[in-house]
Parts: sequence; structure tokens; C-alpha cells
Amino acid sequence: MDVSLLAWGVVLAAILGMLALDLFLHRDAHVISVREAAAWSAVWVSIGVMAGGVVWWVYGAEFGQQYFAGYLIEKSLAVDNVFVWAIIFSYFAVPRRYQHRVLFYGVLGALVFRAIFIAAGSALIASFAWVLYVFAAFLVYTGWRMLRTRNSHLDPSKSRALALFRRRVPMTEEFRGSRFAVRQAGRWVATPLLAVLVLVEVTDIVFAVDSIPAIFAVTSEPFLVFTANAFAILGLRAMYFLLADLMHRFVYLKLGLALVLVWVGVKMFLVVDIVKIPTTVSLVVVATIIATSIGLSLHATRGQLRQAPPVVAGPFRVCDENGDPLDPEGNPVSAPDAPTGPTTEARVPDGAHGG
Repeated sequence: MDVSLLAWGVVLAAILGMLALDLFLHRDAHVISVREAAAWSAVWVSIGVMAGGVVWWVYGAEFGQQYFAGYLIEKSLAVDNVFVWAIIFSYFAVPRRYQHRVLFYGVLGALVFRAIFIAAGSALIASFAWVLYVFAAFLVYTGWRMLRTRNSHLDPSKSRALALFRRRVPMTEEFRGSRFAVRQAGRWVATPLLAVLVLVEVTDIVFAVDSIPAIFAVTSEPFLVFTANAFAILGLRAMYFLLADLMHRFVYLKLGLALVLVWVGVKMFLVVDIVKIPTTVSLVVVATIIATSIGLSLHATRGQLRQAPPVVAGPFRVCDENGDPLDPEGNPVSAPDAPTGPTTEARVPDGAHGG
């Protein structure tokens, strides 16, 4: 696949332009409604599909199918990432109006880290063909592990990254609007929102370790790997606000994702030594597994309504940028409800301070 620097430049410019537009349109913190999330999800998916159409038109059907196979794999695995975000936001009791800001910078960081991983993976594959065996074995193992632990969930209180952050970085005991850091007693200190962003970035890096090898199983073209990844990730914020209240209904999704990882791992083994499986077959298999797991999940939980993820802890107070108290959703509260007397340290669940 011969990709010119102009093509790379157009893709990067389009991504940066869409990020800038998204930041401008969401410059004011507000609660993202389901209708708004659905509209933005449709926009992002349409952009991803159009990008695949351009690849198909310019580079041919084979590369077009490879793009769509990679896009579908990344989009599917990203749903699990969305559910982890919901757990993190619930643990910290992050007001919904501030969540989009965290996710914007989280996605921006994800694009940077994944670009680095893709470049490293491409270089390794080009230099050492046996790396494909490592990727294949890792995918099969990851799918098997996900299958065994599909009913377990992330516990933010046990996160080593969070514990290290709390030990090394001075932090306020209240959210200060949508700010990640504030000046306090003459020095800059982090707010809990920065701790949330760090945890979001760390979890995305963990997910990238699974998803990047998975997409290399359907295409070895760095341009397609990056493009499919980027356009799949760009819509994650809207997907979160659309699906977070429905996470309890996707009871078989992890089973489907585990089977997808096992499938692409086996496919990678076969491609190395035995037979090349057509991209069309891979696309159909992945689409069938994901569609079946979603369909069975929705059927098994039919009749259940949307429900916000449960707040398992609320360790931090919510204030505006000036330190005035707000309610848990980030709205101003009346003066009588404001705390009086000296400020005391909020109690954080065991493990959140990291010792």
C-alpha cells in the first residue's frame, strides 16, 4: 500500500480539525443528554464510515475491507473501555457536566499513545517476523483471560497508578469546577479531576495493549491501523454518554469480545504459517460475534430501563472554580447549604490514597 505524505497530512489535519470543533462546541461544561449523545454518535460513526469509503475508493476493495475490519474491532473493544470509564466516574462521583472535559483530553492522549504503539508495532513486525507469533499468543491468552473474568470489574481503589499519583502529587479534597489544577497557598496543586484523567489515560493504555495487536491481525498497513484506530476512538465520548446508563444490559458483551480476541489471535497464527484467511471472512466473523452478543444481551435484559451507574463512593466535595459549594451534579447550592467552619479533609475509601 503506497500512502503519500499528503494522505497522512490530510488524515492528521482532519483529526485535529474535528477535535478542535468538538472542543469549541463543548467549551461550556454541561450535562450531555442522551439525544445529544445519540446525534454525535451518529456523526462520528458516519465520519468513520466515510473514511473507509475513501480508502476503498482510492486504494481498492481489499484495503477498504481491511479498514472496516480494523474499525469494527476497535469500535467493539472500545465499548468495554466505555464501561470502565463509567466505573471510574462513579467511584470519584464526578459531576456529569465535567465528564466530557475529562474524556476529551483522555481521547487526545489515547490518540498520541496509540500512534506510538502502532509505530512501535509496525517497526517490530518489519524487523522481526516472529513477533506475529507473540501477538497471536497474547491475543488468544487475553481472550481466554477475559472469558474467565468477564463478571469482574475494575476497582479504582486498588489502582496502583492512582495510589502513586496520590503519593507524588499534592491534591485538593474538592472538585474545583472543570479545572485540573488550581493555585493554593502559592503553589499549583491538582484537583481530583486530574486524578480521574490520569486513571482514564492509564486504563486506555492497558486497553491499547490488547486492541493494537488485534487490528494487526487484519491489516499490517500502518496507515490503516492508525486511521481505523483514530476514527473509532474519536466517537468514544459520545458513545460513553449514550451507553453508560445501559451498561447493565450488555451482559454477554465481554463474552463476545473475548471470542473476537481469540478469533483474531487464531487468524494471526494461521496467516503466519498455514493459510491467509480473506479479509471478508474476518469482517463477517467479527461482525457476527459482536452482533450476536449484543442481540442476546438485549434480549436477556428486555424490559430493563436506563439507569445511571451506581455511585460507589463520593470522597470529594464539589465546588466551583472559586471554591463555592455545588451540588453533586455541579449546580450552585443555596447559601444555607454551604459548609461552615474550618475545612476538614474528606474521607477517601481505603486504597485511594495509596498508603
